Order: sequence, then structure tokens, then C-alpha cells
Amino acid sequence: MKFLDHPFWLVGFRPFFTLACLAGIALPLVWVLLFVGAWTLPAGPFSPVQWHAHEMFFGFGWAVLGGFLLTATKNWVKIRGYHGAALLALVVAWLLERAGMWFAGHLPPIVFRLSNVLFLGTVVSLLLWSLIRHRRNDAFADNYFFLIILPLFLLAKILLLSSEYFTVGTGIALGLFRVAFLVMLERTVSQFMRNALRIDLVRHPLLDRAIKLLALPLIFASLLPAPMASGLALLLAVLIGGRWLLWHPHLALRRLDIGIMYLGQLAIVAQLLLESAERSGYAAWTGSLPMHVFAFGAIGLIVPAMLVRIAKGHTGRPVVFEPADKMVLWIMIAGLMIRTLLTQVDPVNYPRWIAAAAGCWMISFAILGWRYIPFFLQPRIDGKDH
Repeated sequence: MKFLDHPFWLVGFRPFFTLACLAGIALPLVWVLLFVGAWTLPAGPFSPVQWHAHEMFFGFGWAVLGGFLLTATKNWVKIRGYHGAALLALVVAWLLERAGMWFAGHLPPIVFRLSNVLFLGTVVSLLLWSLIRHRRNDAFADNYFFLIILPLFLLAKILLLSSEYFTVGTGIALGLFRVAFLVMLERTVSQFMRNALRIDLVRHPLLDRAIKLLALPLIFASLLPAPMASGLALLLAVLIGGRWLLWHPHLALRRLDIGIMYLGQLAIVAQLLLESAERSGYAAWTGSLPMHVFAFGAIGLIVPAMLVRIAKGHTGRPVVFEPADKMVLWIMIAGLMIRTLLTQVDPVNYPRWIAAAAGCWMISFAILGWRYIPFFLQPRIDGKDH
């Protein structure tokens, strides 16, 4: 078997979910070591906090989002999808970006900039090309949201690494991930409820559209007048929360594999409420609480469940959450509680709680990697090509 014919290179989720698991283990560990002063980031053009934010959004986050979209878009527009050499090139670009971020101070500025935009610029271009070229075959009319947000990730990345616009960049990055999650949750929760509980959720197209459209200007909340940004965040929280109540949460929360998606949506609501309060001048909390409610509550809860489903379903296995899978979700819930609650009620021990929450994240992705990376290295068990 030729190297590029190996099952690992058949479809995007295989290499990029592997990278996501490895990043989910390594990046929190490095951040804790930097945070407590045990390690020092090599001298460079950005701070350790900027490194942390960048690597979680564009290292870990885009390993997940890239793997998901490279897999999903081919199904949405009914094409073979990128594989083989294209995936290898993207993986190499992702790895070069990680190295460039660590050794930025030792690289000529132009080399650093090239290493920093090569992966994201390439994967965004490939995804846009698929969605635009094959738009007539697109199964989802609202994929224009991805056409809007994907190029904006490049803007967020550039601003995040600027000392002057760091806060703006992180706000835009969070807003873009929020739009992506809202679009994906709208599609997947209905399917999960139908398959698992035989319940057809009543969909309200006007409400669904209003939620997604309202999430767009909130991408730029940090650039809007504070009262406007606060009001829009509050309104979006009310709309998402109202829809959440219509989606039978009392039934979904009885099953951890489905309920975790509902908890992730609640985290988005909570983040928006905290953001609204912050824009109104009320921020009586320690650290960047709204950011980490989203990071741990939305990304941290939803991504592991999504990874399990895709790793099993797209390799021909039954999508069943086994005890180890459920343990991962409980560990992430514990991490969310530690990062967002214990840091607030016991700020004196803030570094200790940061380390404990990072440990939960690391353990969860170590278990996921141990369980599912072998799946990514094997052919589908149902005999299908990819």
C-alpha cells in the first residue's frame, strides 16, 4: 500500500481529529506550565496569553472545525472530497503553524507570517471552492453562513496576534465559532432526537433564521457601541434559550449522549448573558469568564460527543456511547464546573483550579485519542471505500 493510499488519508476527519486529540493533550499542559511560570515562551512578537488564545482557537479549534468541515462539505455537495496529498499538505501546514507559533521570535517576520496563514488560508480556500463550485448540489440552503464566516477567521487570527487588537481578535474568533456551532447544532440535534428518542422536533424557520442572522453582527460585538452589543447578546440568548425549551430538554437530558448537546447550547446562552452584562459594565468576576464558559461549555462539551459520533459512524461502526465515552463527557462537565465556578468562588487558588480544569481537558482527549486514533488508521469495517 502506498503511503497516500493509507486509510488515514481517505477523508479529513481522520488526520485532523487525530491532531485535535494530540493538541487537546499537549496545548493545555503547555499553557499551565507557562501560566505557573515553570516554562517560558521563547521571546517573540506576542504574549503567552495571545499564544494560548491562538493555539486553542486556531490550533485545537481549527483541527476540529477543519476535520469536520472537510468531511461534512463533501457530503453536503455530494463530491469525493479532499484526500491523499491534499490532506497531507494541510497536515504539514498545520504542524508548521504550531512550530512557527512557538519559535516566532527566532524567525524572520515574513517567514513567521507565511507559516501562520498557510494552513488556515489553504483550508478555507479549499472549503469555499467546494461550497461555491458545487452550490447547485448543496443539501443546505443556509451554507451561505459558512461562505461569510470562513474568510473572517483569517481576520480574527491576524487581529488576535496584534497586541493592540488582541481583545477584538479573540471576540471575533469566539463569535465565528459561535455561528458555526449554531448552524451545526440546528442540523444535528433534530437528527439525534429523531434517531435516539423517535421525537421529531418542531422547527420554526423564522426563529432558526433569526438566531443565525443575529449571531452575525455579534461577531463584531467588540466594535459595536456597548449598549447595542449588550442588547443584541441578550436578545440572542433569549431566542436560543426559547428554542432550547421547545426542543424537549426534559427528554434529551435523560441521556448523556444527547443531553450533552443541550448543555452545550445552554453554555452558549450563559456566555451571551455574561457578555451582555460585561458590555453593560458589570463584570464582577475573576478572569475571562465569558470566554471560558464558551470554551469549556460549548467547545469542551460538544466536540468530544461529535468526535465520538463521527469516529464511529464514518468508520462503519454503530454510534453507541460506551462507558468510556460517557466518562469523557463527565470529565469535561467536571472541567467546566472547575473552570467557571471554582475559579470564581475560590479565586485565591485560581492557578490550582486552572491546572485542574486543564487536567480534565487533557484526560478527556487522551481517552478519546487512545480509543479512536486506531479507528482513523484502519479501513471502514463495513466495506465502504470512505
